[in-house]
Amino acid sequence: MHRWRIGLVAALAGCLCGSVTLAQDVKTPDVPPANDPVAGMIGNWQFSNADQDKVCHFVFRNDPAPGGYKLDIDKNCPNVFPSTKNIVAWTIDNFGSLRLLDSAGKAVIELSEVETGMFDGFRKEEGRYILQNAASITPTQTASDIAGDWAIERGTGKPICVLTLANKSAGADDFVLEVKPGCDALVTRFNPTSWRIDSTDLVLLTPRGLSWRFEENDPNTWQRVPETPDPVLLVRQSAR
Repeated sequence: MHRWRIGLVAALAGCLCGSVTLAQDVKTPDVPPANDPVAGMIGNWQFSNADQDKVCHFVFRNDPAPGGYKLDIDKNCPNVFPSTKNIVAWTIDNFGSLRLLDSAGKAVIELSEVETGMFDGFRKEEGRYILQNAASITPTQTASDIAGDWAIERGTGKPICVLTLANKSAGADDFVLEVKPGCDALVTRFNPTSWRIDSTDLVLLTPRGLSWRFEENDPNTWQRVPETPDPVLLVRQSAR
């Protein structure tokens, strides 16, 4: 009887040890904390100067890159902010500062969070920067406000083309655009077929994925960015 009890205790101990080992082998999936600063950055952001008369757009990703994570920037950004030319990545340091990095992982621009969804920074050559989450930016006008006939003008103030920006969906967030006959080759070569509101900008789009981006000067005039000595304007026709 004594031997039987010893055997039973040993068997139970073996089962218990096996259960503990099994529990140790099962790994709990990694779940990012709710306040993960990296997760909070993923998506579309607007990068501008303090006056917001110079604007470009960033897309923060969580794909690995030298020193941090991948960052996509608008093709026009280096024209507006030359310092962004070599920026390819981003990271958040131990102090909560946002660092925009070059291909070697070196910080080109550093920004501090001033409130949720907004960072600012400073660089002597370019002044103060503001970075805002695009989702937090309210467009000044809606598609129905903008729909209608618009003329494209250059520095002379003479129309070179008339477009109809329709309030008709072209899929996703885009709307139908029609080019009227007699347009200048500058516009016909570009060949826009749709338009959209992107944060506070108005964007003309082509089937090839090209775009012209305009900033609002006033409700009836938008100027193409980046600014050039011979500016390209969109001017509402009903205002003339």
